[in-house]
Amino acid sequence: MKRSIPINLPNTLTLLRILLTPLFAIFLIKHLLSLALLVFAVAAISDGMDGLVARLFRQKTTLGAYLDPAADKLLLITAFVTLAIQGLIPSWLAVIVITRDVLILFGIALFIVTGREFQPVPSVLSKITTVAQLASVLSVLTGCYATGIVQVQGPLFWFAACMTIVSGFQYIYRGLNILQ
Repeated sequence: MKRSIPINLPNTLTLLRILLTPLFAIFLIKHLLSLALLVFAVAAISDGMDGLVARLFRQKTTLGAYLDPAADKLLLITAFVTLAIQGLIPSWLAVIVITRDVLILFGIALFIVTGREFQPVPSVLSKITTVAQLASVLSVLTGCYATGIVQVQGPLFWFAACMTIVSGFQYIYRGLNILQ
């Protein structure tokens, strides 16, 4: 029996975000920051819209539960790595963001290997973390157009780092509870 993949509007928006990520990276690499900003803004808006549409129209799917955070991680890791290489975002912040995401992926792999059941349910902390990371990237991309934004980048970077670390520890705690 063939199983169909549920392609609905929220999952389509998530796939759009995944497809926009290489375009975003290319624009960053070529120093086309206005185009990178446009693509990143569309991707960030699609991130909010897919969850909203899924909840409002009861279109949550198992595929979406896995695909949405994967799309977020792909976009944000791409942004942080590329911006850190270009010296536009602190490298220490990129390391913190990437380390947390690698630990989460390691935990998921561990659950799969051990045959443990789990539901990828994002916490409030992880949602705040994603918003802080998105805001950090947006502040860098808009910083050349709105000089006032540069003044809040330092505190924003530290907030994103703290939220990333705290939510990382929350994932570790939740994972250890599942494994016990």
